Amino acid sequence: MDITEVPVSHNNEGKKKKNKKNNNKEGNGRADGVETKEDVKMEKSEAAESAFPPTFSVSEIKNKQRRHFMFLKLKQEKRKQKLQVKKKKKKEREALGDKAPPKEVPKTIENQRVYDETTVDPQDEEIAFDEGTDEFSAYFNGLTNPKVLITTSDRPRGRTVRFCEQLATVIPDAHVYYRRGLALKKVIPQCVARNFTYLMVINEDRKVPNGLVLCHLPDGPTAHFKISNARLRKEMRRRGKDPTLHSPEVILNNFTTRLGHSIGRMFAALFPQDPQFVGRQVATFHNQRDFVFFRFHRYIFKNEKKVGIQELGPRFTLKLRSLQKGTFDSKFGEYEWVLKRHEMDACRRKFQL
Repeated sequence: MDITEVPVSHNNEGKKKKNKKNNNKEGNGRADGVETKEDVKMEKSEAAESAFPPTFSVSEIKNKQRRHFMFLKLKQEKRKQKLQVKKKKKKEREALGDKAPPKEVPKTIENQRVYDETTVDPQDEEIAFDEGTDEFSAYFNGLTNPKVLITTSDRPRGRTVRFCEQLATVIPDAHVYYRRGLALKKVIPQCVARNFTYLMVINEDRKVPNGLVLCHLPDGPTAHFKISNARLRKEMRRRGKDPTLHSPEVILNNFTTRLGHSIGRMFAALFPQDPQFVGRQVATFHNQRDFVFFRFHRYIFKNEKKVGIQELGPRFTLKLRSLQKGTFDSKFGEYEWVLKRHEMDACRRKFQL
């Protein structure tokens, strides 16, 4: 049997050498894997630092989706920086202990309020004299008891009627009457003849309460408010049971100017001066930035330090439109104050109440 020698080609050797080189490269890559990850991290950090240069503006990006994405990213980075500064300050305060500087008071519209010349000083003799001679002096001297008539505009819808009925459960000795198309000038003499001290008219627009006319009888004044965010009891979450017949306590907050003082006295005269604390009910008129928020709560003392509250409803927000001397007279009435939006609302830090 003949044996022939087959020459081995050099190409196979070249392939083997290439495979060896590739294996060496892979081995070196695996051995230096930690270094490559660190390099990637460094590159990412450098890219993040260079992503938002000092003169960077998101508005310069023309693509809408890209612009939105970059805006969110920029916002996230600012939030992270803010948290880091906050943590750093907290650690410094803990390290200093009692020697730490006092905390900075945050700037708000309320504490940056423009000073009003008509701000009321309770110890002023002139204000005390005005309170003793104004239209509400008979109530505060205990000579009259509040009696309120609540009515609506012509042809009220169901929501407005229910709102009036719930208001009557909040205000003691309040009576709801149907308007029957009578003019307010004819209604006021009838109220005076029946010893009513207040006439309250709820106006509506598109089946929603949107206005309140509050007229103090028999000599005025008359205030016109805009109603917003009115909620009935059924529309409120976690509300308590219906209120009882006890007279509630009244809380008036932040009525500091002369105008606000008279509006606060007008709200106070709606309720009797002798609240029945057994009912544990509170009616609150809170003025903030010339918006008067009304809330009605029931409270309970859990212990010496904790108090639990439960909202009963309804709730609404009032915005004063005008204050008129005397009873309601839309044609010949003399106005003490009228809201002029473009003049009075130009400065956000100046308030009227």
